Amino acid sequence: MGTSRKPREIRLSTTPSAEAVAELQLGDIVYLDGLIYTAREGVYMRALEDQANIPMDLPSQSAANFHCSPAANIRADGSFDLGAVTATASFRFAKWLPEWMAKTGARLIIGKGGMSSKDYKDYFVPNGAVYLSTVGYGTGALLGRGVETVEAVHWHEELGIAQAMWVINCLFERENAKIAANLEKLYEGTRPAVLKRLGETDDRSDEMIG
Repeated sequence: MGTSRKPREIRLSTTPSAEAVAELQLGDIVYLDGLIYTAREGVYMRALEDQANIPMDLPSQSAANFHCSPAANIRADGSFDLGAVTATASFRFAKWLPEWMAKTGARLIIGKGGMSSKDYKDYFVPNGAVYLSTVGYGTGALLGRGVETVEAVHWHEELGIAQAMWVINCLFERENAKIAANLEKLYEGTRPAVLKRLGETDDRSDEMIG
């Protein structure tokens, strides 16, 4: 019986080289350094379908797109209050990804749940991109503590707070380390999940998301 490999811990820039992305392996624990921006269907439709100018220099500022709906608000003085940063199920946005990656040079897509193997093959491989899943579910408040600063919020008037493009400088490494340290103990002795999300399984009959 083979010995299970201990996951590698990788520190990766949010503007990674193609070589750095290619060296990643399934199961790696990845800590990101730099700016991350949130973009989901509202941003995609505004930038791709409405042809609005993207208010960031991508990918030079960031190649890391976080599928996230932050629990946040903009104070009267223009400062930002950001609490939880809960990842959103990425399969909902798969149809926009090929054009988004081509337009913005995004190489790191962050979210939860994943997509089908066909999506990875058709969208990610040609663009030299990878998918990073956040650690665990229900950890948005903990990850929110890892946000060092909110650099900017774009299109909040047009799209609303949840759909806006939040640009954050994060210390996810700090909070992910706290979560990961106890993750194995938490699931010790439990059986594998019966129901799986698309991306964890290729069989849509296993999928319970409408």
